[in-house]
Amino acid sequence: MSRRRRRWLRRALLAAALVAAGVLAVGGNLLSRYRGWTVERLEPDALSALLAPAYRVMKPPGAGPFPTALLFSGCDGPRDNVLRWAERLNREGWAAVVVDSHGPRGLVDLEVWRLVCAGQILMGSERAGDVLIAVDDARRMPFVDPGRIALVGASHGGWAIMDLLAMDPPKRLPYNLAGLRPDAPADPLAGVAGVILLYPYCGEANLARGGGWTRAVPTLFLLSRDDYVAPAEECLEIADALAARGLPVETLVIAGVTHGFDQEERSTLSPLAFDAAGTAAALDRATAFLETVGAR
Repeated sequence: MSRRRRRWLRRALLAAALVAAGVLAVGGNLLSRYRGWTVERLEPDALSALLAPAYRVMKPPGAGPFPTALLFSGCDGPRDNVLRWAERLNREGWAAVVVDSHGPRGLVDLEVWRLVCAGQILMGSERAGDVLIAVDDARRMPFVDPGRIALVGASHGGWAIMDLLAMDPPKRLPYNLAGLRPDAPADPLAGVAGVILLYPYCGEANLARGGGWTRAVPTLFLLSRDDYVAPAEECLEIADALAARGLPVETLVIAGVTHGFDQEERSTLSPLAFDAAGTAAALDRATAFLETVGAR
């Protein structure tokens, strides 16, 4: 073998080794985050102190108490779509609280949120703690009807809600929580009357893949037929499993729309597209669902 060929072979082997090491590092991080091994656990008051200053409250006129929806964005953080949902809910008599998991953690600068989308940080099983603390915080807000709280999650936010339901606290706690508040109710999700999951990630890292959940909370899946980011078929499998056990679940698969069809704000070169008709259909179905939930 010539010297030049040996040099080429050494470089090729080094490049292959570097690629393999990178794949192992990414895979190892995914596994450790999925299992919660490397997730920092906070006391509930500490997590609330992190999130609460960034809560964005939008409500109808008056003092309430109002049925209230807690809104959780996709992996790129709160965008125009969550505000569009909040405004529509306000017109329907619901208050809305936008829960920002990104800004307080510095996950918006320099598009660091892309690591959230890739599952390298803040997986659903970790962000589930944000959902649980937001529920507890909402019950303490004077304008909130504590018996009529809805959880609305888009994409990554829907994943976080699903992981929380699958964990079924206090049986299991989200990975970023060290415990519950001493005065928390015996059922930490008391008052959650309905769940809306907007094109959520339902892939292998979603804890609900292992059998869904047992809580009989009315749930509506709003899915995109042409979704290659979070395929509708994976969510329909979970919905079918829930329905087979007699749990209240509804689905709407909207044709001709992509993932994030209700969001106009886009990152550079995003292949996703806003669809006004699909957004209107999703909002109409969601408000009809919440009308039923709010009347319970």
